Amino acid sequence: MEKYEHSYGAEQIQVLEGLEAVRKRPGMYIGSVSIRGLHHLVYEIVDNSVDEALAGYCKNIHITIEPGNIICVEDDGRGIPVAIHPKTGISAAETVYTKLHAGGKFGGDSGYKVSGGLHGVGASVVNALSEWVEVTIQRDGGIYQMKFEKGKTVQKLTKIGSSDKTGTKVRFFADGGIFETLEYDFEVLEDRFREMAFLTKGLRIKVEDKRCEPEKKADFCFEGGLVSFVEYLNKNKETLHPKPIYIDKSGEYPIEIAIQYTTSYSENIYSFVNNINTIEGGTHLEGFKRSLTKVFNDYAKAKNILKEKDSNLQGEDIREGITAVISVKVKEPQFEGQTKTKLGNSEVSGIVFSIMNEALSTFLEENPSIAKTILEKCVSASRAREAARKARELVRRKNALETTTLPGKLADCSSKIPEECEVYIVEGDSAGGSAKQGRDRKFQAILPLWGKMLNVEKSRADKIYNNDKLQPVILAVGAGIGNDFDITKIRYGKVIIMADADVDGAHIRTLLLTFFYRYMRPLVENGNVYLAQPPLYKLSKKGIKDIYCYSDEEMNQRLEEIGRDGVNIQRYKGLGEMNPEQLWDTTMNPETRILIKVNVEDAMKADKIFTILMGDEIEPRREFIAANAKYVKNLDI
Repeated sequence: MEKYEHSYGAEQIQVLEGLEAVRKRPGMYIGSVSIRGLHHLVYEIVDNSVDEALAGYCKNIHITIEPGNIICVEDDGRGIPVAIHPKTGISAAETVYTKLHAGGKFGGDSGYKVSGGLHGVGASVVNALSEWVEVTIQRDGGIYQMKFEKGKTVQKLTKIGSSDKTGTKVRFFADGGIFETLEYDFEVLEDRFREMAFLTKGLRIKVEDKRCEPEKKADFCFEGGLVSFVEYLNKNKETLHPKPIYIDKSGEYPIEIAIQYTTSYSENIYSFVNNINTIEGGTHLEGFKRSLTKVFNDYAKAKNILKEKDSNLQGEDIREGITAVISVKVKEPQFEGQTKTKLGNSEVSGIVFSIMNEALSTFLEENPSIAKTILEKCVSASRAREAARKARELVRRKNALETTTLPGKLADCSSKIPEECEVYIVEGDSAGGSAKQGRDRKFQAILPLWGKMLNVEKSRADKIYNNDKLQPVILAVGAGIGNDFDITKIRYGKVIIMADADVDGAHIRTLLLTFFYRYMRPLVENGNVYLAQPPLYKLSKKGIKDIYCYSDEEMNQRLEEIGRDGVNIQRYKGLGEMNPEQLWDTTMNPETRILIKVNVEDAMKADKIFTILMGDEIEPRREFIAANAKYVKNLDI
C-alpha cells in the first residue's frame, strides 16, 4: 500500500476538549451498554490500527480475547507518539488516552490522510469505560508503557526497554459496572474483522479466542481486496460472470468498486467511507446508482438491445441480482442520518458518477458477452416489474370492488392506532380459531394462514402478488412491498409470527422472515417483526396450578421445585392443542407472553443466511445443516 508521506509526531496530536462526560453517558459515545457497545470498544482500538494501515505503515493486526474477557490488540504501525505534547504538558500517548477528541486525525496538518473510527474519541472512550487499560508502545528505539484505571492515569508513560521495532499494543478490561455483559461473541468479532481485511487490501488481521478449548482462530488477508469481498458474498450464489467487475481509482478521493451479477432477484449493495459501513448510503451510493443506470441504458441502446418502442430500463431493473461493494476514501467526511452513517459530502456523488461512467463503459465495450448476459437479465427484470405493476393494480381494483382492503380471513382489532395494534400471523385454521377466541379484540388482530407459502428467494414480485398465501399478508400489513413499501402506512405496530414449535413451524417462520426481509425490509429494520414463543410443555399436578415451560431447562428446574412424583408432562406439538384461554395465558397476554424481536444486526450476514437456507444451491445448505446440527433441540422425529 502506498505510504502517506507526512510527519507524525507529538505536534500532530491536537486536543479539542476533556473526558468528563463519557462514564456518565456512555450511550452517547458507543451507542449502548449492551454487547453491541462492548464490541464497539474493540472496534475503536482496531480502527486506530487500521488507520495506520491506510496510511501505509501497518501490515499486521493481532486481536486476542484472553481468559477473563481481556482484550489485546497489537499492531506493527508507527506507534503512538511518545514526546511531550506542547499544549497538555504530558506525553502525546497519554494525551490520546485521557483527552476526548485528542488524536492525529484532525485538521489539514494531521498525521493521517484519511481515518475511520470515531475520529479521535476512540482511545479515550475505551479508556473511560474500562476497569483498566495498559498501553505498550515501540517507537524511536524504545519500549514505553502506561497504565490507566477507569480513565485515570495510574502509571505515566515510562520507558521499560529498547527495541528497533515499531507498533502499539493495547490491553483492556471493560468496566462491568457499566456494561450489561462482558462476554464477547467471537463470531461477531470475526465477521467484523473479516470485513475490515477485505476493505484494506493486503492487511493481515488475526483474531484469537483463548477463553475456550480448543482455541478459536481466524486469519484474514485478502490481496484481492473488494474483488475477494464480492466473491465471498456470492460464494453461495450462481453468478452470471466468473470474475467481478473491478474499478480502482486513486487521487484526492480514492475509489474502489467491485460488481458481480447473480441469478438471484435481490440487490445487495454495500458502501463504505474510510472503512466505515455507511448503512444509510449517501452521496457515494447515489453517484454509483446514477452511473449504473445511465451506462447500461446507453450501452443497451447503442447495441440495439433496447428497441425504440421500449422505454429506458429502471434502476431497480439494472440492480436486480447485483452484488456490489463501494469503498471511498474521504479526508474530511460529513456524516448525516439517524445513525451518522450516511455520507453527506456533495462533491463525492459527481466524482463517483464520473469515474464509474468511464470505467464501466470501457468494461462493457471490452466484454460484450458479459454485457449481453447482464442486460438480458435486466430486460427480464423490467418485464417482471411491469407484470408486478399490473398484478398490484389488479389487487387494488379487486379490493376497491369488494369495498374492503383487508383479507377475508383477517379478524381485525377495533383500535385504528398502529402503535398500539398488533397482528398475529397464525399457522393453521385450528390455531387461528383459538387465537381469535382468546385474543383481546381491542388491539389484537388474527390472520390465519394454511399450508406452505411461496419461497420468495426464488421468485419475483409478480409471482408474489398473485400468491394466495402471501397476498393476505401484504394486504394486512397495508404498506405495499418492495420499492413501494412505505413504513408510515403499516396498520400494526407489531407483526407477530405465531407458528408451531416443530419442524414445520420453523419452516413457516423462515419462509415468512425471508419474505419480510426481502420485500418489507424496513419493517424488520424498524423493529416491527416479532416471533411468538409458545410453551413446549405443560406440567400438571394435583393441588397446584398448571405450569407452562418454554424450554427443557425451565421444565427441569420446575420439576425440581414441585417434585417429579405425580406430575403429568404434556409436550405441545402444535398451537391447536391449546384452548383459547391457554393460548391467551401462554402466548398472547402482554403481561405473561414471551416475544422475540427480529433485528437485522448485520445485513450481510442476514443475506448470507437467507441465501443458504432458501436459495437454489443445495451444497451450502447441506454444509450449514451439518455444521449446526449439534445445536438443534426439540427436533421432531
